[in-house]
Amino acid sequence: MSPRGVAIPDVRERLFAAAERVLAREGTAGLNNRSVTEEAGCAKGLLYNHFTDLDDFVAQLVLDRFARIAAEVDPLPDRAGTGTVHENLTVAALAMLGANGPAIAAAAVSRNEVARRVARSWADGAPGPGAVEDAMTRYLQAEQRLGRVAPDADCPMLALALTGTVHHLLMHPGPQPQDGPALIRRLVTALVPTPDDGR
Repeated sequence: MSPRGVAIPDVRERLFAAAERVLAREGTAGLNNRSVTEEAGCAKGLLYNHFTDLDDFVAQLVLDRFARIAAEVDPLPDRAGTGTVHENLTVAALAMLGANGPAIAAAAVSRNEVARRVARSWADGAPGPGAVEDAMTRYLQAEQRLGRVAPDADCPMLALALTGTVHHLLMHPGPQPQDGPALIRRLVTALVPTPDDGR
């Protein structure tokens, strides 16, 4: 436990990481101020020193994690012409799924106010699923110009179908989450037409 009055470096990330562990272990029902601060090893009042309330904390957690995903996927168009199309898209889709993706997605809809705040932030331009979809669209269009995606492919719709399906998997994870990578690879191969498998 951190002594009272001693500054904790990067306290937001420490609390966010603790919340992810609580979510993975106990689900959304176990997420509260006490469980997070105890998991983080800090004073119970610390969370409210940095966030308005629990809804604000959970919303900021969701927005932070989706912003990280968007930042990870944003360079995808720069990979056009390298590797294979299917593998590049699979890596991007798996970034959305992530190790804690389902838990974070569940947190996003676990509380009505959290869902409203997250949706409002995304509508106002905060990076989220829309940014990932845009990056995939730009990537597919770049590969199409290089001849590595079929010329008649509807790139925006392919990106929407891929991100939409991953979103479904986030919200409704199967009983065997370790099958996610194989499922995503099958999905990408089925959705995206590439001459000679994108090579």
